[in-house]
Amino acid sequence: MKVKVTGTRNLGLTRQRQVVLEVIKSSTDHLTANEVFAAAKRLLPSISFATVYNSLRYLKEAGQIAEISFGNGASRFDRITHRHDHAICSKCGKLVDIEIEMPANLLETAAAKSQFKPESIEFTLRGVCPDCGQID
Repeated sequence: MKVKVTGTRNLGLTRQRQVVLEVIKSSTDHLTANEVFAAAKRLLPSISFATVYNSLRYLKEAGQIAEISFGNGASRFDRITHRHDHAICSKCGKLVDIEIEMPANLLETAAAKSQFKPESIEFTLRGVCPDCGQID
């Protein structure tokens, strides 16, 4: 599992941070910290959970990864950092990226109605994934 990580020259990436970033960038899933730790441990057996956790925070703050939190469990980490949305299965917890265009005035309308100063806007579709839908 070796991926070329570009644009990281000035990040001050330690070997541990490089491994954590490689794990996330090479995964098509949205991994939890525990899943990142398990994968990183296979690549670098001496790595600790605390180091993985701190590396995740560092990489998030550096804009290399995105953290996804739905407030109902462990955060997940995403290799895609540009604005995009997600669909999450209410049965199995599967999380997938969806690329959709938001209506042009949605952010302004939501800000006006809430009187919030917007920092970001996200769309999350909750429902039953095709795999779980076939079980019923």
